[in-house]
Amino acid sequence: MPLRPFALLPVLLLAACASQPAPPPPAPPLAMACDAAPAQRFVGQPATAANVEAARQAAGARTVRSLKPGQPMTMDYRGDRLNVLQDAAGKIDKISCG
Repeated sequence: MPLRPFALLPVLLLAACASQPAPPPPAPPLAMACDAAPAQRFVGQPATAANVEAARQAAGARTVRSLKPGQPMTMDYRGDRLNVLQDAAGKIDKISCG
């Protein structure tokens, strides 16, 4: 009779193993990535809304941010974003991704 409690021990150990949570699924890849090379043709052009949007489309970027000199910018990196930096005259000075 004293061995009866030990008969349930394997069942309890197996039940403890079965209750482990599943690992989270992997993060989905970004739908679009940025490639600044095709947008370089807009450097030196006026930073109009049409030119900035055309540069975004040429780069295949999901989003774009256009910044004037001295304007603050966040330092976060986003592989799907095009950065359009303007000079003091309002022309596109630099185009990069991130």
